[in-house]
This record gives sequence, C-alpha cells and structure tokens, in this order.
Amino acid sequence: MEMVAGENLITITTVEIFLNNAIITVYMISRDLVEDFFYRNFEFKGVPRELKIASDKKIASVIGPRRAGKTWYFYSLLPVYENPMYINFEDIAFVNLRAEEFFNVVKIFTELKYKPKTMFLDEVQVIDKWETLVRSLYDRGYKVFITGSSSKLMGREIATQLRGRTLTYTLLPFSFREFLRAKNIGYDVHTYEQKGLILKALREYLNYGGYPEVVLSNEKERILREYFNEIFYRDFVERHKIRSLQFGRFLFEFAFQNYSKEISMRKIKNFFGRRVSDTTLYSYIDKIQDTLTVFFLDKYSTSVYERSSWPKKMYVCDTGISLVIGHSSDIGKKMENAVFLDLIRRMNDYPLMSVYFYKLKSGEEVDFVVKEGERVKELIQVTYASGKDEIERREIKAIKKAAKEFGCKKKTIITWDYEEEGEIEFVPMWKWLLDIRTTSFTSTRKCLSNSEELC
Repeated sequence: MEMVAGENLITITTVEIFLNNAIITVYMISRDLVEDFFYRNFEFKGVPRELKIASDKKIASVIGPRRAGKTWYFYSLLPVYENPMYINFEDIAFVNLRAEEFFNVVKIFTELKYKPKTMFLDEVQVIDKWETLVRSLYDRGYKVFITGSSSKLMGREIATQLRGRTLTYTLLPFSFREFLRAKNIGYDVHTYEQKGLILKALREYLNYGGYPEVVLSNEKERILREYFNEIFYRDFVERHKIRSLQFGRFLFEFAFQNYSKEISMRKIKNFFGRRVSDTTLYSYIDKIQDTLTVFFLDKYSTSVYERSSWPKKMYVCDTGISLVIGHSSDIGKKMENAVFLDLIRRMNDYPLMSVYFYKLKSGEEVDFVVKEGERVKELIQVTYASGKDEIERREIKAIKKAAKEFGCKKKTIITWDYEEEGEIEFVPMWKWLLDIRTTSFTSTRKCLSNSEELC
C-alpha cells in the first residue's frame, strides 16, 4: 500500500486486496493531481464554433471524432454557465477514477473553489458506469454537459437510464465558414479576386480538411498522420480490444480510400483478399462507426428493413486524413463528402431532419435525400462542374425523376462554380457551404460576411 500524508488527510494511490486467493491492485485517485488540475485555468482561445446548445434542463451530449475541438468548445462554454466544474477523464488526475469516487472529487473542488452547479464531463465514455454517474448528477439537480468520441453517446445508442433526459449534438472538424474565419478570409464577395480567394481556400479545405490544429499549422501532413494513428489505436484498437490488427488496419484505410462511394460487405471482403468471417466483418464495421470517423449512409426506402440493409454509402469525418495513406480522391468525391458533413452539422438545428441516398430502379442515383419527419423536403446532387454543359445529363435526369416520385419541389445541384435559378437550383459549393441563399430547406443561416454574427 502506497500512502502520502497531507494536511489532515491521507491520499491512497494503490491498494492491494485479496480476492479468491489472488492479489488485485485497486488504483485510487491522487488528491495532489486533482488539486493541480482544478487550480489550472481553462480559457478558450481560437475560432468560436457555430454549434448552439439549447437552453434546456436536459443533459447535453456533444459527440464527435477525436481532435474535432470538443474540449475547446467546452472551454468556450465555461464562462456562460453558473459555477462550472470541468473534468477531462483522459487527464492523469482522473484516469483511474471510478464512478463511485466522483463525489469525492466534487468535495475537493468545492473545498478549493465553490459549490458547482454545472458539470462539464469531457470524454466521459472513458469511465466505467458513466451512464450511472451522469444520471446521478442529473437527479441531484446539476446541469450536465458531456462529450465523447464514441457513438455510444448518441441519442439512439444511449443507455436506457438516460433516454428522454439527453439532447445530442454533433461537433465535427471546422465547417467551411469556420475554416475561413480561422484563416481571416472574408466572404463578402464583390470582385473576381475575392471570389478567386474563396475558391482557392475551398480547394485547400477539401484537400487538407477542417481539423482545427491542421488548419492553423504548417505541418499539416505530420499532424494528420498522428491523428490517424491516434484514432486507429486509441478509439478503435484499444477501446474495442481489436484482435486482428491486420484486418482492422485494412478496414480503416479502406474507408479513407473509398469515401463517397457505395459499399457492400462483399466488396469489402473481396478487397481484403483473405478469408474473414461475416461475424468479424459486421463486428468491426460497428466498431469503426463507434469512433465517429466513418459514417455509413442508408439507402432511402419506405421499408425499414431495406433502409438498414447493405449496400450503403460511406463517408469520413475529414478528407485530409486520406492524404496520410497516399490516397488523393477526385475533387468530386471530396465535394460530396464535404456536403454530407455539412448536412450532419445542420441536423443540430433541425432535429427532425434525416439524410439518405437514393437509387432509382433505372440505376441512376441521387446523392442526398433530405427529409423532415416523413416528408422529403429536398433532393441534392453534387458535381464538379463549372458550366451547365459539364453537368452530366443523368444527374439532372435522376433528380427530376426522384422529385416526381417523392412529390418534392426543391431540387438542388451543387456545382464547383456554376449558378442558375429555375426548376432546379444550381448553386456553387462555396455559396452552399456558406449558406449564402435562403430558399433551401437545409439553409439554416444567412451569412453575408465573416463579421456578421452567426445564429
């Protein structure tokens, strides 16, 4: 037993106990480390994020991939709420914390600072029985915020004891609007030169992605490689105790090489080239989704069974990581992936919004079907085109046929730099990402310049 004496207290760091004739070491928290953590100032620096959390008594769950900026987002909220207490469960002070010990930490915080009223729990999925802890805090009247890089914190995945008590929000790497703010690039476009700067910035955004640290660094490739390895090992291999590193690595790289494509289980197995059981494949697919770095989009159907069946379309949280594995997807695929991510962001503002892709019986595809509740509100195609003559007829034909099937009036084709209003709205991607249009269902804000307040 290791013991450290202090002022009227003894901090126990490890205890050895006998259980069934075996010695088990139980790790305890260190008060010195806890005090060191609470004496530090957590001040927000950087680009304010657009995510707005509703003023509600429910537990706010902010999920997203590792390194997307969830911790910094919490820092930005600390001055907003009364008597906040912030804990990062990945900090060394709390790495061995058990849920039952948490209120001892609250006691230490109260002794050092004040009685907390708002709890900010960062990477909460790290702690065992975190659902019980969060429910206990909620029942005791605390306002609770949690973050995590696991899909287990999503509304549909969350434990029964928290259902109906949680509102879930998604925080991804920078949107294009946030990217421009980080680069100090205005988007009040009046000249060809200003438009050229926007298009140049968009190309960089699609190539290197929107991870905040990457956007602001000159060592983009080096940081992206570190992110890839950290996500792969910490959130996939270690969290899920992956046994086949070879297949796990293949699956991760396969995702970042084949985003914006329709994928079947058979195709994955054929690409791997070695025998792998269906049980292992489905299990690893579930676990890779849990990292929130890879998304699988369902095909639209009125049948629940068909919606949940394969094939699906695959997207990734950030296209920059594909550079790490030596893959440079065509610009059209990167555009489509960026549109998908922005639709995910807009779901934070439209809780009833859902997104699918659609395959007509004739084989043509519509990239995105946007629903609000039971109604199809908008159909979206994405194409790398700078003129109407460059847009393939099948894309226009597909969106028209699908619109007739669904009775949908709003049809949008997102282009690189072509614009036209009419039965189908052709809108340049930079305008769509900046929401410089108000006629679209998926447009949530009107941004005319980067100095204008975002709602």
